[in-house]
Amino acid sequence: MTTSTDRSTSTASRYSWGGDEHLVVQVDEAMSLEANFSVMAVTDLLRRRHLDGVIDICPANASFLVRFDPDVIAPADLEAEVRGAEKDVERAPSLTLETRVVEVPVWYADPYTTETGARFRDRHQRPEGTDLEFAAAENGLSSVQEFIDRHSGAPWITSMVGFVAGLPFMFQMVPRERQLEVPKYLRPRTDTPPLTVGHGGCFACIYSVRGAGGYQMFGVTPGPIFDPGRALPDFADFMVFFRPGDIVQFRPIDEAEYHRTRDEVSAGRFRFRQRPFRFSLDEFHANPGAYNRTVLEALNGD
Repeated sequence: MTTSTDRSTSTASRYSWGGDEHLVVQVDEAMSLEANFSVMAVTDLLRRRHLDGVIDICPANASFLVRFDPDVIAPADLEAEVRGAEKDVERAPSLTLETRVVEVPVWYADPYTTETGARFRDRHQRPEGTDLEFAAAENGLSSVQEFIDRHSGAPWITSMVGFVAGLPFMFQMVPRERQLEVPKYLRPRTDTPPLTVGHGGCFACIYSVRGAGGYQMFGVTPGPIFDPGRALPDFADFMVFFRPGDIVQFRPIDEAEYHRTRDEVSAGRFRFRQRPFRFSLDEFHANPGAYNRTVLEALNGD
């Protein structure tokens, strides 16, 4: 993460303590690209300062947590360091993120999530139909296909990874008035297929493993995102694929491509299509549509 100094902003972050070893900083109550970029900038700056006594730094959507050893660094000293890092970012609010663009293939309206959704309609706002049909109606769209086109038509930024090992939360890179928003199930399901592409509120996610869940289910991706055995090339360095700041482009696929890709996974050959990318928040805000086209060009190697 790098910054420039063309304008300044102010923040009113809320600081709180979790026991003797955790400092929690809430940058904003609402998720936004600006808040998330501030989180990533501050946490990146703190990591690069290698503060004695800091054990871990965990960024989230609009907040971050610092775990520390109070016998090495006093809480007041840590808070001063974090507040200083925040001020440095405030003075340099135009943020540039060194990241990557990742293509995620999705089999929308697949039989696995469709069957699971049918088993749990008693927990849903709309007992009839499917999650995709509900999502299209909630967003005032004329068809499921129009919703899929919107969902896959603009990239998403990974705002945080967590709650379940390797699970990414993603925020679509479009003006706020074009955000897709869909409420979660009224009551959580006790089952969700692994690698389900889900949605709750304004966030997309990918369920890294099979388990309970309350997000609407739109499809499945064939590519693993959590590999404890690190058998695939994408996991050579770490068992979790996604990291905060990754830009995701969903690509619709059909059943045949889904199964071909699963065969590649089984053979140990699968890799996500990905390219390095430098994301400028100011350039995005200047013209989101044009900037998102540069994201696709970077992914395609243009």
